[in-house]
Amino acid sequence: MTSAPFSLLAISDRRSLPRELSLASWVRDLGQARIPALQVREKDLTDRAVVEIGRWARRELSPFSRILINGRLDLALAAGVEGVHLPGSGLSVEVLRARFGPAPLIGCSTHDLEEVRAAAEGGADYVTFGPVFPTPSKAKYGPPLGLDALAAAAETGVPVLALGGIFPDRFPEVADAGAAGAAGIRMFQDPEGLDRLVDQARTFFGESPP
Repeated sequence: MTSAPFSLLAISDRRSLPRELSLASWVRDLGQARIPALQVREKDLTDRAVVEIGRWARRELSPFSRILINGRLDLALAAGVEGVHLPGSGLSVEVLRARFGPAPLIGCSTHDLEEVRAAAEGGADYVTFGPVFPTPSKAKYGPPLGLDALAAAAETGVPVLALGGIFPDRFPEVADAGAAGAAGIRMFQDPEGLDRLVDQARTFFGESPP
């Protein structure tokens, strides 16, 4: 298995943040805790607004943190950030890799083993896989995939980040299943718990590459 580009991926959703947090203050909190990666996922905003968020986040986060724009590599390039996170129904990893080469960081959402294999064969740097555990936002899509499916996904060789119902108390079991790290929304929305989150990720998944 190739090494994962990061062990934690925070996914933005400004509408679900606690009332006392703005998107700006949340990103600052991520930076102070040295969260290694952020996916800007604000689907209702204009292209210009997404690019501005990406540029601002690049200034606020550590130079070693990776920033990805959801679904749009063109916006990621315009914002000067590291790459794109593709939805499962979006443009294929293979198409973007063939067009832009090895430089952009390309991740992909996956929900079954076939999608994981396609992303791996297309040259994805990592995939998110889930939902592994029950989570309210994914309940309408059916039962969670579980740890056995996560283990099968991890065996494909592409770094897999567990997604869905993931909190630090789940890190030991998803790490044992072969996950290279974890991704989520709610897991990153408690500013007071971010430092502990980073420490626990380091314990169970190892250091994220600089």
